[in-house]
Formats: sequence, structure tokens, C-alpha cells
Amino acid sequence: MKRIILLVLLFNCFTIFSQEFKFEAPDYKKIENTIKDKKSTLYYPKLQLKFEAADSTMTLEEKRHYYYGYTFQKEYAPYSKSKHSEKLEDFQKKENLTQKEYEKATELCNLILSENPFDIRTRNYKSYCLDKLERKKELENNIIKTNIIFETILSSGDGVTKETAFYVINTSNEYALLNALGFEYGGNQSLIEHYDFLTLKENQYKIKGFYFDVSPCLNSFKF
Repeated sequence: MKRIILLVLLFNCFTIFSQEFKFEAPDYKKIENTIKDKKSTLYYPKLQLKFEAADSTMTLEEKRHYYYGYTFQKEYAPYSKSKHSEKLEDFQKKENLTQKEYEKATELCNLILSENPFDIRTRNYKSYCLDKLERKKELENNIIKTNIIFETILSSGDGVTKETAFYVINTSNEYALLNALGFEYGGNQSLIEHYDFLTLKENQYKIKGFYFDVSPCLNSFKF
């Protein structure tokens, strides 16, 4: 699958970000209470409207409350798979599509994203299709949304240790982040307490792997 390369996700930007920004693990309990307050600017429906409008002025606080706050919405199902996924995969296997096929693939992406707005792999493929269709405004909006998700995850840690793990609400986000940062998955995944540890192939930064806190995913089994 072709990838739209997003400049904000280059590893150099990540290293600058990690050096200058103080990482902050999400306080899920505090987020849950805040997004339920109708008087708050962080009330979840308000954040949802901003995200859907691809509002590039969203603050990092708003982005974090929207992404991590999704775990408290009834739609949150981290291990579910859309019924439209198989049809989309058929398009993804093809090297070149006709215009009608790109349009159909875009429609499928929209259906999947209506069920899970944080499906990064689907967002990336949607960007690819929109680029081929030269639907520039829609492409710009989709990239803004994709960047919001990545920026939120990057704000939570650098992934190098458990203490500075990346916090994700869906395990598929782990692999999308590796690809966006220019790393290759090393082939081994292990669950350590409430962390996923993904090994990396040999890289110039000598990083063996990344830790991802997947607490909301594991907690979803309790309901």
C-alpha cells in the first residue's frame, strides 16, 4: 500500500519533540470527569465537532481529551473489526485502481472511520485515495485529523521505557506509529503487565523496541 508521508512524523521531528516537550501520561479518571462536564470547553461533543471539522486550531489539551476520552464512549471497541474492512482490503491489494474504484475505496474508508475515527491505517489509505482523486481539500482535512492522532500519542511518551511508554487506545495504532516514525517492526510482540512491547528491526538509533500502554484495551474485556 502506498503511503502519504506526513512531515510532522519524520523521526527528526520526533527527536526534537522529545527533547523539548515534557511528556505527560493521560490521567484517564480526570479526563473521564472533564469530558462529561457540559460547561467545559473539553466537553466531549464539542471536541468531536472540532475534530470532524478538521479544526487545526485544536490545542494539545483538546486533542488529548478527544483521543483518550474516546475510551469512555459507548462506541469504543478496541478489538472489533468493521464489516467493511474485507472489501477495503481487496482494493488495498491492487497496485492501480480506476477512478471509480478509488471513489468506492474512499466511501469504504468513510464507513470504517465513522465506526472508529482513530483507525490510522484506514486514514492513511483514505489520504492515498484522495490524493489520486485530486480532492485536495478533503485530503488536507484528513491529514489534519491523522496528525491530531499522532501528535496526541507522541505527547504521552517516547516509548523507550515503561515509564515513558506511548499511550494508545487501539493496538493497531502501535504499528501505524512505528511506520510513521520510519521504523520496521522486528516481529516480536509481548504483553508485559499492561504494556505491549514491540521489537524493532536494527536501526541507526539502536532502539530495541517500544513500549505501549494499552490499559484501556485490556480494561475493555472487563465489561
